[in-house]
Amino acid sequence: MDYEAFKEEIFKMSKINLTLYKEKQMKRRIDALIRKNNFDTYKDYVQAIKENKDLYKEFINYLTINVSEFYRNPDQWEVLEKEIFPLLLSRNKKLNIWSSACSTGDEPYTIVMVLNKLLPLSSIKILATDIDTGALEKAQNGVYTSKSLENLPKEMKDKYFTVVGDSYKINDEVKKCVEFKQFNLLRDPYPTGMDLIVCRNVLIYFTEEAKNDIYKKFNMSLNPQGILFVGSTEQLIMANKYNFKSLKTFFYIKDADHFNFG
Repeated sequence: MDYEAFKEEIFKMSKINLTLYKEKQMKRRIDALIRKNNFDTYKDYVQAIKENKDLYKEFINYLTINVSEFYRNPDQWEVLEKEIFPLLLSRNKKLNIWSSACSTGDEPYTIVMVLNKLLPLSSIKILATDIDTGALEKAQNGVYTSKSLENLPKEMKDKYFTVVGDSYKINDEVKKCVEFKQFNLLRDPYPTGMDLIVCRNVLIYFTEEAKNDIYKKFNMSLNPQGILFVGSTEQLIMANKYNFKSLKTFFYIKDADHFNFG
């Protein structure tokens, strides 16, 4: 069995289309996982994950690249707090927000903390999704290392976390603001009526074809003049192709031709 046949088998089993991921990167990761589990061929490995639920779960979770931390790229969060949220709240006091590849929860919990400067926690509800069930489990547990929090301002650490030994546990009031769900960006139907979609440092792993499709679906998922917040490596070239307009670096607004932002 070659890699092409392997991809077909995986699609039959999981409906995950590996052809939409950058092949060199993904094949290298999968080959390493197969070696780690002491298999010699794709055929043997496919047979094993068909028969062993734990191996299958490990494989699905391994496909995602979980590099996450609180308040990553602080200057971008400052723009969100001082400019983007006030703009959105000037139109609607109740925001629909989707953290679309939330990994271990660092991102949606950061959104809650930043928005809490402008709204009470009782008014905040974030939808947070990821394909990786292991990451979602960790997100729901809400326990993190000090390294995950090293960019987070001290006042936020003090306000929103309880120190437990060497770890930091997110407070239940923040947890209640986030609903976690498993979601495949390449397959599942997208939610609608969103005011803000956050998708950072994920799309770099997908092919151009897959990215084009995702950006179009994000646009349809957003309300008019809703905003997409992307990662440092993912600025949209020709944003107008997807019916977006650049608002600030890393922030794109839908249907924005008539909108002037200083």
